[in-house]
Amino acid sequence: MPRYDYRCQSCKKRSVIFQTYAEYGQKKVTCPHCGSPELQRLIGRVRFARSEESRLDELSDPSDWGDFDENDPRSMARMMRKMGSELGEDMPGEFDEVVDRLEAGEDPDAIEESMPDLGGDGGGDDFDF
Repeated sequence: MPRYDYRCQSCKKRSVIFQTYAEYGQKKVTCPHCGSPELQRLIGRVRFARSEESRLDELSDPSDWGDFDENDPRSMARMMRKMGSELGEDMPGEFDEVVDRLEAGEDPDAIEESMPDLGGDGGGDDFDF
């Protein structure tokens, strides 16, 4: 059964009221705290389902990157976190370690030197930031 959030205009308390779709807008609701019929519906967060293609298109356009500065490790970390969340996949532990170190302001070259296997093939290839 759907839940609807309300705020009472009399007692100012929030309430959750469960109604069927058929009841919503037809059946009068009252505040469960004070009995007032003066309820205002609160609208919750809205989520959008996006395709993988849509998410990747947004990431591929540098004009959507905001204040990204490739010379600032913290800026790089913000971009990497955004990319990781947009991909919607579990990232390997090394990803979080690299981003944490970038957020702390560590030099990307120093991170790469201390983690030679970041390329993923064990051959010590460079990890491109």
